[in-house]
Amino acid sequence: MRRLFLTGFLAMVGMGLFAQSVDKAKDALKAGKIPDAKTQIDGALAVEKNQKNAEAWYTKLKVYNAIAANDQLRTQYPDARDQAFDALKKYVDLDEKDKKLVLLQMDGYKPINEIYQGYFQVGANDYNAGKYDDALKSFTGAIAASSYMTSKGWTKLPIDTTSTLYAGISAEKANKKDTAAVYYGRLADAKIASINGTNMIDIYKWLVDYWNTKKDAANTEKYLSLAEAQYPDDLFWPDTRLTNIREKGNKDSLWAQYDRIVAHFPKNHLFFFNYGLEMYQFANDTSSGHRPANYDALIAKSQDMLKKCLEIQPDYPQAALVLGQISYNAAVDLQSDTKKIPGKGPEDIKKRADLRIAAGKKFDEAIPYFDMVDKDLGSKGKLKMDEKTALKDAYDLLINIYQEKKVKDKEDLYTNKFNNVDKDH
Repeated sequence: MRRLFLTGFLAMVGMGLFAQSVDKAKDALKAGKIPDAKTQIDGALAVEKNQKNAEAWYTKLKVYNAIAANDQLRTQYPDARDQAFDALKKYVDLDEKDKKLVLLQMDGYKPINEIYQGYFQVGANDYNAGKYDDALKSFTGAIAASSYMTSKGWTKLPIDTTSTLYAGISAEKANKKDTAAVYYGRLADAKIASINGTNMIDIYKWLVDYWNTKKDAANTEKYLSLAEAQYPDDLFWPDTRLTNIREKGNKDSLWAQYDRIVAHFPKNHLFFFNYGLEMYQFANDTSSGHRPANYDALIAKSQDMLKKCLEIQPDYPQAALVLGQISYNAAVDLQSDTKKIPGKGPEDIKKRADLRIAAGKKFDEAIPYFDMVDKDLGSKGKLKMDEKTALKDAYDLLINIYQEKKVKDKEDLYTNKFNNVDKDH
C-alpha cells in the first residue's frame, strides 16, 4: 500500500513540477524575460512524457516567436522561427481533435500570423540587401506557413503568390535556376496572370525559355499553352513555336504552324512576310539537286502571303522587293528555258519566241514592285544598312530589266540612282 501511495505521490509531484515549469515560462514571457521563458519551456519539454502536452508546445510556440522577433536573440538562435513553426504543428496535432485549438483561437490565430509575417519580412530584408540565398530560405518558410494555414482551413488563399514570386526571383538571382523553375512553375500552374497589379508575362517567358533550353518538349509545350491562355496576343509564343518546328526540319509542320499563326494574327504583316519569304526560299533551295515537286504551288502561296503583307502594310519595302524578285527570277528561268530548245525549225522558233514573250511579261510584273521599293526608300533621307541593301537590289534588278528591254533612258536613270545610294542615303 505504501509503495503504491508513494508512486502516486511522486507522479503528482512530477505533474506539479511540469505545470510549474510551463507556468513559469508563461510568466517569464509575459514579463518580457524571454531567455528565462526559453529555459523553462525547454526544460519542461526535455522530459519525454511531457512532449504529449499540447499546452507545453503552444507555450514553446509563443516563446520562440518572441525570440524570433527579437533582433539580438534571433542572432543567437537563428532557427527560432523554424522551431516555433514546428511547435505550432505539434500543438495542433495534439489538440485539434480534443480541445479544438482553444488556445490558438483565444489568441486570434496570432502566433501563426507572426510566423508567416516574420518569415516574409526577414525574406524581404535579405532580398533588399542582396542576400538571395537567405531570402530564398525565408520566403520558402513563408510559403510553408501559408500552405499550412490553407491545409487547416484557416485561410482560403490557394497560393501565396507574393512569397512564391519572390522565392523564384531569389532563387534565380542566387543562380539556382532549377529551384526558380519550381516556384515560377507554381505560379503558372495556378494560372496567375498578375500579382499586386504587376503583369506576370515575364515569368511565363522565363519558364518557356528554361524548358526549351533543356530540350524538354513536354514542359515547353505545357507552359507555352498556359502562357497563350493568359496572354494570347504576345508574339513570343508563336515565335518560339516556329523556331522549334524550324529546328526539327519538318516543313509541312512549319507551314501548318504558320497557317495557325496568321489566322490568329490577321493584322500582323510580319508573320505574312516571314511566311512568304521562308516558303519562297524553301521552294528555291536546290541543295538536294532539284526543286520540290510542288514548286509552283509553293511559289503561288508565297506570293499570296507577301501580297497580304503589303495589303496590311503597303509601305513595307521588303515584301515588295521579294515579290519583285520572284517575278524577276521567273523571267530569268524562262529565258534559260529558251536555250533548252536548240532546234531551228518553225515550231522550235515559235517556242523560243513564246518563252521570251512570257519572260518579258514576268519582267513587267516585277517592275511595279521594284518601283514601290524606290518610292518607299528612295524618297527617304538616311537609311539603315538593310534598307540601303534593299534599295540597291531593287535598282540593280531594274537596270537589268531595262537592259533586256533596251530602254536606255530608264537604264541610265536607275544606274545613276544605284551609284548614288551611299551618297544620298
